[in-house]
Amino acid sequence: MGRVPPRPREDPQPLKGVLRSFGYAWEGVRYAWRVQRNFRVEVCLAALALGLALWLGVSLVPVLLLTVLVLSLELLNTALEALTDLASPVYHPLAKRAKDTAAGAVLLASLTAFLLGLYLFLPPLLARLGLS
Repeated sequence: MGRVPPRPREDPQPLKGVLRSFGYAWEGVRYAWRVQRNFRVEVCLAALALGLALWLGVSLVPVLLLTVLVLSLELLNTALEALTDLASPVYHPLAKRAKDTAAGAVLLASLTAFLLGLYLFLPPLLARLGLS
């Protein structure tokens, strides 16, 4: 008869592990804030968009979804850049391709957010300014 593997021990403090995981995640966000100018610009633009949505009475759901999409992709781009630099410390065309492609994902999401922002904000903004 085969041996039964021992049961894994239950973590006596599961909440502590979860909180530690959140801490690591926030460290990643703080790192991106410190070293990525584009991340800081995108956070400021997101705050501006959210404020404008509140002022104009535009639904916050699409604004929040687009904000999270752009910022999440920027964080992934930052992570991919770090991994690429680790794997290929000297220039390599495939490393460049990986970095450029990840940056392209952020660009597409940012352009989409901009265009949808125009669609959502322009009519109420023109109405509020008395130009419609």
